[in-house]
Amino acid sequence: MQILDQHFWENRYEAKNTGWDIGEISNPLKVYFDQIEDKTEKILIPGAGNAYEAEYLHMNGFENVFLLDWAEAPLVNFKKRVSGFPEKHLVKANFFDYSNQFDLIIEQTFFCAIDPKQRTQYVKQMYDLLKPDAKLVGLYFGIEFEKEGPPFGGTQESYEKLFKEHFKIEVLEPCHNSIKPRQGSELFAIYRKQ
Repeated sequence: MQILDQHFWENRYEAKNTGWDIGEISNPLKVYFDQIEDKTEKILIPGAGNAYEAEYLHMNGFENVFLLDWAEAPLVNFKKRVSGFPEKHLVKANFFDYSNQFDLIIEQTFFCAIDPKQRTQYVKQMYDLLKPDAKLVGLYFGIEFEKEGPPFGGTQESYEKLFKEHFKIEVLEPCHNSIKPRQGSELFAIYRKQ
């Protein structure tokens, strides 16, 4: 298996080999964001990539959105694309070494990009990064892929098992509003820190 380190991801961005990138905010997350009334919530998007979700939040008045990626290229691209976004909210760091506290963390194609051996560590780190009673919300692939990833898939049952120790699973269900190429393959999740 390939080593999914910082250099791997830098090379993918430089080669524009980002097939997971849909070029805009994903519809399920847009619908979720449109229901949030408190625009001062402190929000983290880890493994942010091109971060169309962060752009949407910023353009809609959310003041405390933070992007985290260990590849520099997507953060540089985001800074060029989204004027007025606070530079101090662009964090170049390894997710697993990062410390802070957030009201909400958004999952969008980060979980599927990490080595499946790190999934337990991912859940623990998400738990540590969230304030008490805060939420992890996002999209997870609800299918297994035939070829070796990334992206790496999974099943609803495996996610329930993985998250239940640290989170109350408020929602984990097939997406009804995915983009056409992902219909039937995405799960929408809301996990609340317990």
